Amino acid sequence: MVAAGPITAASPTPSVDPVRDRASILAMQGEYLVDFAFDETVLLQPDYKRRAAQRSGGNEVVIVVEDTPTKIVLQHILVDPKSGHVTKHWRQDWTYEAARRFEFSANQTWLVRAIPAERTQGAWTQCVHEVSDAPRYCGTGHWSHANGVATWTSDLTWRPLPRREYTKRDDYNAIAAVNRHTITPNGWTHEQFNTKVLREPGSAQVELTREFGFNDYRKTKETDFSPAYRYWDATRDYWAKVRSRWNAQLAESPGVHLKAKVDGMAMIVPLFEQAERIEEGKPVDAAEIDAVFNRWVEPASMEDASAARHPKPRDGFGE
Repeated sequence: MVAAGPITAASPTPSVDPVRDRASILAMQGEYLVDFAFDETVLLQPDYKRRAAQRSGGNEVVIVVEDTPTKIVLQHILVDPKSGHVTKHWRQDWTYEAARRFEFSANQTWLVRAIPAERTQGAWTQCVHEVSDAPRYCGTGHWSHANGVATWTSDLTWRPLPRREYTKRDDYNAIAAVNRHTITPNGWTHEQFNTKVLREPGSAQVELTREFGFNDYRKTKETDFSPAYRYWDATRDYWAKVRSRWNAQLAESPGVHLKAKVDGMAMIVPLFEQAERIEEGKPVDAAEIDAVFNRWVEPASMEDASAARHPKPRDGFGE
């Protein structure tokens, strides 16, 4: 079992050094051999049985998509070293002193909320996006550079079930999570301190178990990542248009509601098919992208916002 590290009293003291922070975020770009490990640790209900540990891995390149003094966008792309098959993976956006962020509510709904000034001052907000560039979760925190180690720790926020579980589990419907990124001599790590929660509108949340996730990104020169670079060179403009549509949807309250099933395939498939056409040199016009969004994405309603009055995660400011 992977041991979870402390996230409260022993966490490094944050500092405000945006130039140094930016260098740490940009240090996550590169070519990596990645190991993913998830272990349920503390069982919180008398009848809950610990699920088997999960292990997986991959070869992943992280590409800088946007780099300004206050925003950095990193795109992850997986490559199968045997076949050269490429899969556009998750994306992480980093914004300095962000004014707002999206927060997972429930039922495929993400609400856009202001970040309190005292929380965002000197801090970076990381927002993570699905393979379709749909929203997943955000977290806000400071980078620390104490003792020469660059570490960012988020606040505690809600996120939906991970892809590794939402097709297999129906006993919980949300995760309260703290994320920690650390730059290491040979890459970087992503630690996840998760609590699996069953939330029902109008009732108390039931915490089932805690889980520790450890994603280890180690630099590698043994994989040919040229298929990933070719794919991104061919499709970057297309995915910029997709991001632009998501950004417009997530620019202001109340947020977005996805009409697709929780697996997201209803949007993933047509967007990936359009990107494949672009890669083949075939045109995809704006109306075709709009058609996917018009079918599967709509603004969150005020009813969605009213129904999302769940207990706050401990130390989080979202509801």
